[in-house]
Amino acid sequence: MSPAPPGADALAISPLGAAALLCDAAPPLSLDCQQRIWALDEAVQAWDGVAETVPGMNNLMLVFDPERVEPAALAERIQAFWQAGHVRQAEGKIVEIPVVYGGEHGEDLAAVAGRAGLSVAEAVRIHTGAAYRVFFVGAHPGFGYLGGLDPRLHTPRRAEPRLSVPAGSVAIGGAQAGVVAQTSPSGWNQIGRTELSFFDPGATPPTLLSPGDRVVFRATRVAA
Repeated sequence: MSPAPPGADALAISPLGAAALLCDAAPPLSLDCQQRIWALDEAVQAWDGVAETVPGMNNLMLVFDPERVEPAALAERIQAFWQAGHVRQAEGKIVEIPVVYGGEHGEDLAAVAGRAGLSVAEAVRIHTGAAYRVFFVGAHPGFGYLGGLDPRLHTPRRAEPRLSVPAGSVAIGGAQAGVVAQTSPSGWNQIGRTELSFFDPGATPPTLLSPGDRVVFRATRVAA
């Protein structure tokens, strides 16, 4: 609907049915780009005719009322806002996550380290030494997609996903890090486990992590 001109800092905006738009920023993943997504998300929520927004990694989906706003005009307004370069810092809280690395719930730690040419101890040191930010919460309630993973630990997702990965599993999927919030299938590489709870429907807010939060992983033990 709104292709980016060559070399321009523009979003790729495409329709999702008759009442939604998907706005995609060009790669790579970065905090700067995500801060612009946060700013766009905050802005469009106040626009007439916009009913709902769902921010993702380098993208934003929004639902609108086609009787109140014309999609081409909405896309044009989104594009203009984006190219103005607005950012939202979203300085969140600091969340420290104690982790037992390796062992039963860190089955892929040795493979992740070996692929990078590292020892297990070096991989743990690098993982705990990175500065992580929550880019968005999705996939399942409480799961935070974390930016900031050291490139040395970037690891493709498993060719064969596991059907049941326990809640609290610390994992790596490509260039992203995260912690499984609810027991579920996953193709991410499991490198450890934490006892923290990331989703409680009775709490306010129900998720431990929010976009903009800073995450620190701390090794309590490295299991054999």
